[in-house]
Amino acid sequence: MTVTEPQVRRGEGVVLRDLEWTDLARLAELEEQLFADDAWSAATWWSELAGRPRRDYVVATTADGAIAGYAGLDVAGDVADVMTIATAPDHQGHGTGRVLLAELVRRATLRGVDAVLLEVRADNDAARRLYDRAGFEVISVRRRYYQPGDVDALVMRLLVTKGDA
Repeated sequence: MTVTEPQVRRGEGVVLRDLEWTDLARLAELEEQLFADDAWSAATWWSELAGRPRRDYVVATTADGAIAGYAGLDVAGDVADVMTIATAPDHQGHGTGRVLLAELVRRATLRGVDAVLLEVRADNDAARRLYDRAGFEVISVRRRYYQPGDVDALVMRLLVTKGDA
């Protein structure tokens, strides 16, 4: 079994599939809506896509093909980092983020990591709840990491049990 098999997975009313270059313009638009101060540009997305196989990105689509969310992972040795995870505004609160996060953890586990790390804005209560429920724990704080606004970043970790995938 390769890391990305199966390429299509279903859950919570969405279908997960690997990111394709044809998705990049829409992802850049969603980034502007969701993360105005920190949005990734189309050029950044192209660079991220070029980072495969170390970088692994997945999109959640609805029955009509609309992108409901996306997430990405960077795997280096025995640690994986969640690069991004986002849900389109009209799909928030429906479990899409939970499905995307579970898929990242599954992929990281298949690659043999010991831990999955992520950074989250300290003021992002919805994301904090998602990560807490998934078993992540705060291991450090990066003071005034997110600019503008001087918002702290919480560094969170999930220890992965081998064979969980």
